[in-house]
Amino acid sequence: MTEIFPDTSLGVYLLPLILVLILLVFWLVYRRRGHARSFEGVIKSIAFERISNLIIPNADEGEIQIDHLLLTAAGLLIIDLKEVDGTVFGSDKMQDWTVIGANHRFTFANPQPALYDRIAAVRQIVRQVPVAGRILFLDGARFTKGVPGLVCDLDELLAEFGDHDGAAAKVKVDAFRPHWGLIMAKAQVAAPKRDRRRTPAA
Repeated sequence: MTEIFPDTSLGVYLLPLILVLILLVFWLVYRRRGHARSFEGVIKSIAFERISNLIIPNADEGEIQIDHLLLTAAGLLIIDLKEVDGTVFGSDKMQDWTVIGANHRFTFANPQPALYDRIAAVRQIVRQVPVAGRILFLDGARFTKGVPGLVCDLDELLAEFGDHDGAAAKVKVDAFRPHWGLIMAKAQVAAPKRDRRRTPAA
């Protein structure tokens, strides 16, 4: 050990620093994987069917993209997933929301109007089936000034849309399946948003 870290003041401080850095890297990897597993776990527990990155006709004109559409015992659920790390400042009436983190600050458009458009587009197709939408922020986001409408975290999503009565849930879902088929007939699958951002312009 003395050959790698000589018995100097530098060697005394270098080994603990390297160990701390290694632990930090492992913690960050574990945290990111934990978020993914938590999201997938909650989705699997509330959804009987799921399609992601779909494009359907807009209620007015053109097309509209949906991050995740779930078939649940409560009807169809649209999820707009937001992966941000920091404190989020937003409200129902604000045009832009702001995220402030330890080393970053950025704004993005209030996601509620776009979600309302997505709900309207799905309702235009299924009509008689309940359609809900939620803006899902993962654990890295914190709202300190109140949580805007339609915004939730994983625990709230599970509490609202989880159905612990399996037999009753199956009956409800079976009634919704023909309408789910209507969505599938209209839907196209788009490239994931993250992949599209990484593709260089032609």
